[in-house]
Amino acid sequence: MRDGGRMHAKDILIDGYGRIQEEVHAVLDGLGPDELHARPAPDANSPAWLVWHLTRVQDDHVADAFGLDQVWLSQGWEKRFGLDLPRHDTGYGHTAAKVAKVRVESADLLTGYYDAVHEQTLQALRGLTAKDLERVVDEGWDPPVTLGVRLVSVLSDDLQHVGQAAYVRGLLQSAAA
Repeated sequence: MRDGGRMHAKDILIDGYGRIQEEVHAVLDGLGPDELHARPAPDANSPAWLVWHLTRVQDDHVADAFGLDQVWLSQGWEKRFGLDLPRHDTGYGHTAAKVAKVRVESADLLTGYYDAVHEQTLQALRGLTAKDLERVVDEGWDPPVTLGVRLVSVLSDDLQHVGQAAYVRGLLQSAAA
């Protein structure tokens, strides 16, 4: 982690992404199908959708930024999930009806997919240099998005979504008590 007493940005990113993984496992631990798909309101997202979405975004954005194949497609997760959605769908802009289409047989499917994406993310992060973080990965914004900004954006988005899933889990647990 340290080289000559200095911490590198990649080590901070690796730690941050590790925290997402810990929270994904914690929020899904022990949830059955009813809890996975519970929605506190008709237009709200379920824990299953939130974790699937945050994982799809991480998979899509990290793969794109590093020139890698998405784990969703390259490792057969799309087929294992069998969702009635387009192959490259990440959940962005989903309506309530599309949120309802994200149904899984078990929490293990979600954690398995997240862990596979996390491993690809870690492999990419371990090879980073400070100069790599300055590389522009998306010209569609003003200012253009660098790799460093994209990685922090995904980290922030994922932590927000896993926090939302934890909140829904808490609502379910307090309703059951």
